[in-house]
Amino acid sequence: MADQRDQRYRHRSFEDLVAEGAAVPTEGWDFSWFAGRATEERPSWGYADSLAGRLAEAEAVLDVDTGGGEVLDFALGRAARVPALLAATEAWPPNAAKATELLRPRGVVVVAAPADAPLPFAEGAFDLVVSRHPVSPRWSEIARVLRPGGTYFAQHVGPSSVYEIVEYFLGPQSEESRTARHPDRERADAEAAGLEIVGLCAERLRIEFHDIAAVVHFLRKVIWMVPGFTVEAYEPELRALHELIATRGPFVAHSTRHLFEARKPV
Repeated sequence: MADQRDQRYRHRSFEDLVAEGAAVPTEGWDFSWFAGRATEERPSWGYADSLAGRLAEAEAVLDVDTGGGEVLDFALGRAARVPALLAATEAWPPNAAKATELLRPRGVVVVAAPADAPLPFAEGAFDLVVSRHPVSPRWSEIARVLRPGGTYFAQHVGPSSVYEIVEYFLGPQSEESRTARHPDRERADAEAAGLEIVGLCAERLRIEFHDIAAVVHFLRKVIWMVPGFTVEAYEPELRALHELIATRGPFVAHSTRHLFEARKPV
């Protein structure tokens, strides 16, 4: 399949592919557009399916940084039982609107909340707080809204994730930047907030970009990878990468993910 994908896009012009990647809507966390033009290995633990099992056992659930609500919607569709209380937060207005449209029929209250603000809920409101790829875990707030004995269950982005793309466009990054999301650091921060770590595992996963349109769309969608990215600002780098993919095959990068389970002591 990889060779077929390469051949399909090799005969299209740089301008055509870049224009396509620049035109795709970026709202939500639906990555189905990438089918056939980029691939990413998935963590072995299967976060969404595991989340479905957790939801069936919970009474009050908060999904932090829900994006477009796609992961929570999927998990609720798989859950054997739906919690009595469901809430979600999202900072980016287009995503908040999309999440509201998707999750409201499932009884989820979606709250537009700034990423750096306190969670707009009472102390001890939830017995389960979840998140898939939170922007920056606010451990003190997570601990505050959890009930004693409650659980935080989340999949985080790890250190140096997709840094092959980042460093291609921005050059070598500092050691501080590379270790900013290290699971050991996050473990220490969670424990400092009073949470007990029940489980923590990490994996490094292969990503392949099969054409330059996929790169453009990825950088427009995941805006913190190359801050301020525009096609115009990075046209020379994009053109060179297009030629590299055309002659050598897919551009290979690696994502890092870790699965967190933490509990608030009784």
